[in-house]
Amino acid sequence: MNRALFPSTCSHVLLWVRDLHQAVANFRAAGFEVTYATAEARAQHAHIWFSQGPIIELLTTPRHAWLFKWPIDCLAGRGAGRRMLRWAAQGEGFCDLALRCDDPLLAPRVKSLAACGVSMGRAVNWRRTCADGSHTRFRFVYPRHDRLPFLVTPYEPAQHPARMTHPNGATGLAAIHLGVHPADQTALNLLTGDDPLLQIRPAEHTGVQAVQITGLTHPLTLHGARLLGCPTAQGDTHA
Repeated sequence: MNRALFPSTCSHVLLWVRDLHQAVANFRAAGFEVTYATAEARAQHAHIWFSQGPIIELLTTPRHAWLFKWPIDCLAGRGAGRRMLRWAAQGEGFCDLALRCDDPLLAPRVKSLAACGVSMGRAVNWRRTCADGSHTRFRFVYPRHDRLPFLVTPYEPAQHPARMTHPNGATGLAAIHLGVHPADQTALNLLTGDDPLLQIRPAEHTGVQAVQITGLTHPLTLHGARLLGCPTAQGDTHA
């Protein structure tokens, strides 16, 4: 079976919500610490951080997102605009998966994927002004197939908190349940490699179905997302 020529691990699971502020309030009420990615008033992204490993990113899109389809295609390559529209069209819930690529240039990885038949868009440089006024930078690139996971470089500077305590006991993602259409399996293998967090199963459409969270004692469904419990094992100091 073909596997990724460069190792990848999950960076974050994306969860599309209709109203970001309401979603942040609901996740906080469920015992999660949630931080806005930018100034709260105009934020379109928020994060559920853990001390290590992949995180959950809540995001929303403008009501008239279809107006941005072609500009986004011009920026990130064909299929990028369709990806963004799909996030909203499928309704609230997990909408995408970002895979961490440690090569800051992305070019070698993109070239190797293209040589294996996985068409990729253009690498995009992104800079974000965080809620506290600091800045972080990263790059990302989307496959042209809008349901395949995309690649992102690590944040610079790193954003993971040294310690994160969630009131509900959550300490990290134990598993990401990823449905995969059979036609996407080879491309997915090349993108993901052997990340042990990814639990892959056949599905009608490729996409994240649920996440399992260490320390979460009871399953939750919030804004269309299935959050499965996984009690912390004795001696586990993941947080």
